[in-house]
Amino acid sequence: MTEEQTRRAAQDLIYLAGCAVDEKKPDLKKVGDTDAVYAFASRHMLTAAASFALESAGQKDQRSDKAIAKALKRKIIFDMAYAQIKAELEKAGIWYMPLKGTVLQDFYPKAGMREMADHDILFDADRADDVKAMMESLGFKAEHFGSGNHDCYYKAPVLNFEMHRSLFSTSYDEKLYGYYCDIGRRLIGEGCEKHFSPEDFYLYMTAHEYKHYSGSGTGLRSLLDTYVYLQKQELDMVYVTAEAEKLGIADFEAANRSLAQHLFSGGALTAAEKEMLGYILSSGTYGTVINSVSNKLRKNRWSKARYMLYRFFVPVSPKNKDYSMFAAEYPFFYKHKILLPLLPLYRTVRVLRSGRLKTELKALWTAKR
Repeated sequence: MTEEQTRRAAQDLIYLAGCAVDEKKPDLKKVGDTDAVYAFASRHMLTAAASFALESAGQKDQRSDKAIAKALKRKIIFDMAYAQIKAELEKAGIWYMPLKGTVLQDFYPKAGMREMADHDILFDADRADDVKAMMESLGFKAEHFGSGNHDCYYKAPVLNFEMHRSLFSTSYDEKLYGYYCDIGRRLIGEGCEKHFSPEDFYLYMTAHEYKHYSGSGTGLRSLLDTYVYLQKQELDMVYVTAEAEKLGIADFEAANRSLAQHLFSGGALTAAEKEMLGYILSSGTYGTVINSVSNKLRKNRWSKARYMLYRFFVPVSPKNKDYSMFAAEYPFFYKHKILLPLLPLYRTVRVLRSGRLKTELKALWTAKR
């Protein structure tokens, strides 16, 4: 799409998403090229929301039918699997708490409207081996286990569950990790299933969004989550503001909340909000390499040469804040530490084969500190 087509598609998608969650029938005269809308929506995991909005306005076609049917099918499959997992956790006496989209999906007005690639569950890290055995008994394969802050389980054809030992790792942000390391005092619930207070859930979802926003970027879906949640929940904002200060995300929380409320309700945006929105629109759901490179340079005050050295660096001491992240991504090398000197070569070959090196070098060349 051209820059103008992308701009118009973004405007249309924002309008349709706002109508979908507020259950308003959109005015199709305000919507331009639906092909461009669908293309842009797929980058932000909002295809189902756009389809529900268009359907409510009478623009029901094969594409919207397919998108809605796919979203509903995925939800049914995930819900059935989640019910099985919950039952097994309860049977084993393991405490757990659903996170992020697993909870947020129920705040949207229609089933399947909130798209997800996986389900996230926090659980008692002391029972990780029991959970692994349980998941494998349910037909899941452990694709990643034993290092980092979450274990990844997959079951064909679409089921992905991330079982979180903790909410943040030390490799990303020590302040966020420190705030959430003693998670037990924030959990509510007498039985095995736990939950946050509405305020603590909002703080965690915002902290998680900030993690992505300040990393490689995050897309419109996260912003819509904020809008939907704030529409449905009355929050003690005095508490939220005070805790956001402790987390180091107070400025982001206030700006993100203001943008979400203005954007999807049709309000006027400030210059700062327009700039923030532009970054979000360019990021897509999972961010971009250019954002990742630029943010690392700025956050760490690195030169571009220092960044290149970092990309070939391999932490060997558990005291290094990046150690757990590397151990999670390269478990074979960290299990057989005698092979660690070969890891830089392995990483180089892998990035060459993936084509990422060219993209990253281009991003580094154009990045602004």
